[in-house]
Amino acid sequence: MKRMYTAEVTATGGRSGQIKSTDGILDMPVRLPEGLGGKGGATNPEQLFAAGYAACFQSALMLVAGKQKIRLDENSTVTAQVGLDQFEDGRFGLAVQLDVKVDGVDKAKAEELVAQAHEVCPYSVGTRGNIDVKLNVLD
Repeated sequence: MKRMYTAEVTATGGRSGQIKSTDGILDMPVRLPEGLGGKGGATNPEQLFAAGYAACFQSALMLVAGKQKIRLDENSTVTAQVGLDQFEDGRFGLAVQLDVKVDGVDKAKAEELVAQAHEVCPYSVGTRGNIDVKLNVLD
């Protein structure tokens, strides 16, 4: 495997701290969400993971569509929901739902493209077998 890019981000203070990338583009506080008993008011690891997965999956979708000479409608979207779950033994894990809206093709073709994107998206490849990922193709 050939490395194409490496992102580097340093966190201090865990879920109630700060994150900063080496290029300085990402430099922000992180906070425990209110839903987990925190103060909120800043991003959190699950939001950042959801943002990355949604953007990456949309790019993978555009790639597989392009290989079939299909140009996706500009209103097509990927919305990632990342859940933080607690197992009965106290461990924590993630679950993902990708809601994918593919305008300009019929539902069967949209489902085919989404399945193909799931095979090539680096987030999908990296999480396969470790995180439950549900694909939801919207009408």
